[in-house]
Amino acid sequence: MSLSATPAPAVRNLGLSYPVTQPPVPGGWLELAPGVFWVRMPLPFALDHINLWVLRDRDGWTLVDTGLNSEATRTHWEQVFAEGLAGRPVRRVLVTHYHPDHFGLAGWLVRRFGVELWMTESEYLTALAYHTPLSAFTNLAAVELFARHGLDASGQESVRNRKHTYPRAISDPPASFHRILDGDRLDIDSRHWRVIVGTGHAPEHAALYCEELGLLISGDMVLPKISTNVSVWPSEPEGDPLSLFLRSVERYARLPDDTLVLPSHGLPFHGLRVRAAALRQHHAARLDELEAACERPASAWDVIPVLFRRQIDEHQILFAMGEAIAHLNHLLYQRRVVREEGPDHVLRFMRPT
Repeated sequence: MSLSATPAPAVRNLGLSYPVTQPPVPGGWLELAPGVFWVRMPLPFALDHINLWVLRDRDGWTLVDTGLNSEATRTHWEQVFAEGLAGRPVRRVLVTHYHPDHFGLAGWLVRRFGVELWMTESEYLTALAYHTPLSAFTNLAAVELFARHGLDASGQESVRNRKHTYPRAISDPPASFHRILDGDRLDIDSRHWRVIVGTGHAPEHAALYCEELGLLISGDMVLPKISTNVSVWPSEPEGDPLSLFLRSVERYARLPDDTLVLPSHGLPFHGLRVRAAALRQHHAARLDELEAACERPASAWDVIPVLFRRQIDEHQILFAMGEAIAHLNHLLYQRRVVREEGPDHVLRFMRPT
């Protein structure tokens, strides 16, 4: 079976255009630019896939992101290795950030090929903290934080008993890594790929921009149809990750508008500045709605229906609560709401009087 396929015609939608409308099948790939191949792996969630990238690197290959630690993902990778790499070795594994769909098989791939893991320091150390796990990076810590923000007993039980906890979702992480920094210029196949660090979604998320090819591997920072999760977690309960995320989006919006964005979820697209503007508008609208919902004291759990217009399943409760707290904290720091602790020890937000 051939691993490559002919891209389908471009489609334009909501100011974005999609030059390829049919993704590769799991275990296959598509070449989107010279030496840049798109691989897609399944995920067992509502968001049912992740896009990964294989970059030709002189006599070998650089892999960007890895997929979840699962038998299905390993099987699909083995198919790519057997049918697509033309006998050339993998030279390195580069991971954009610590989330398990991106970092999940990093250890397996590094050991399989005897290569280095390339990653920002904050992402690598956060992966180790969740894998250990340190006390602030456990389901129990999340339950305690979310209970303070009003999560009911049923929701607490769902978070406490989540099936896909981080240590199971990743292979044993490598014992060392090669650190990359914001602004680094990586030489991949005699082309320069600039590291552009984004924050808010993860501590030090590394996107990769190649000016020569006009490509941005955006990871989770810029997605075509959904806004990436921006959450407060137990390790930084008073954080304002939404401010960090919006500032990061502005950085990407300074790239040329004809840049082809290669996101981790959804289809590759043109229209980076249009998408950045839409993300700003999306969060501004949600903040306005949350502020209105705080006319009376409201906890993060109370405002979940304002942020999410769909039914939240057990897997999504964790992210929904984190995102609700992030938006409320943002309003708090903008002085659009105040916060008080009730006699039940639940934190509630309301418009200042």
